[in-house]
Amino acid sequence: MIYLDNAATTLKKPPAVCAAMRWAMNQAAGVGRSAHGPAMTGAEILYDTRVLAAELFGLSDPRRVIFTCNATHALNQALYAIAENRHHFAISPFEHNAVYRPVLQLVKQNNMQLTILNGALWNDELLLDSAEKAIKNGADCFVLCHVSNVFGYIQPLEKLDALLAEHGIPLVLDASQSAGIIQIDVSKLHSLAAVCMPGHKGLYGPPGTGMLLWLAEEMPRPLLSGGTGTRSELLEMPEVLPDRLESGTPNVAGIAGLFEGMKFIQKAEQTEILQHERKLCRFAAEELRNIPGIVPFISPDEKKQTGVLSFYSRQLPAETIALRLAEQNICVRAGLHCAPLAHQTAGTAETGTVRIAPGWFQTERQMKRFCSKMARISGKETDQILE
Repeated sequence: MIYLDNAATTLKKPPAVCAAMRWAMNQAAGVGRSAHGPAMTGAEILYDTRVLAAELFGLSDPRRVIFTCNATHALNQALYAIAENRHHFAISPFEHNAVYRPVLQLVKQNNMQLTILNGALWNDELLLDSAEKAIKNGADCFVLCHVSNVFGYIQPLEKLDALLAEHGIPLVLDASQSAGIIQIDVSKLHSLAAVCMPGHKGLYGPPGTGMLLWLAEEMPRPLLSGGTGTRSELLEMPEVLPDRLESGTPNVAGIAGLFEGMKFIQKAEQTEILQHERKLCRFAAEELRNIPGIVPFISPDEKKQTGVLSFYSRQLPAETIALRLAEQNICVRAGLHCAPLAHQTAGTAETGTVRIAPGWFQTERQMKRFCSKMARISGKETDQILE
């Protein structure tokens, strides 16, 4: 099998991830609910993982690392908390539905305004100019997907951060496609109110894990209320982090796996992972350009794109290509990728795209085989069309 759907979920994990999960399933329990051995083991897993995450992302206080079920959970928590004192959202034109849908819901519920910034693939200045105009028009909270899940476009986080910090406007960052791939140091980004990420993508952790880094000074309103194992006499959620945002029994085994996933990328180094994935995608893009009817989306400047590559065929629907590849045991993603806004921006809303996203464990030999299968699929189907 050639697995090229890592932008959705990294399938192959470092061996230590699965080993840690199996160990935790048998050794850890009841975090924060007791002082017995298994409960304390679980507490240590959570504490160690918070400390590691804080170290990895430049966060001075590990208590501001909140464990979530996934990035969508983290984003909803952050967006609903930040919207309480805001009136006008501005979002990038490449946002995933994990941002777009809750923002639209908040706008309708709270009678807020929404600005979708202007943008185009690989064009940083257009986004930044639009952000300045949005600020002049009263936008008081921004949301940015650091990297487009469809095209791998790295949006200008640092420049947008400087602009927003100058005006005292908070930014919620969706790091779903960048965490573990691109170095994020929150101590150097002064507008950040929150950073949201999944565990199961670039961090090489298991599904059902994610993190919210809460950076705003104000204490957020919880999205969920319930037991925390602390201050049980209170009828309201505790006023301290992380307890305030972590109701119910945590996914201890998943978090144990997440710890090992983060240790893996820390050891492998994120720059090495990024360069490996970029190299494979740029190789594939050059090969795909030689196939009649295939249009790949590749940035002229490799520094603006991660190891995610979308393309479409002038002859075949994206879903048909994905099905043909699946029959050859090659795993890709096709369609709108839960990001119709990004496709509208790039002009692919009608066709969708086929997306490949190799990871650390994929090889150039596998990419050659993928490109060979694509050439065969395109040639065969073109012959049928011509007939």
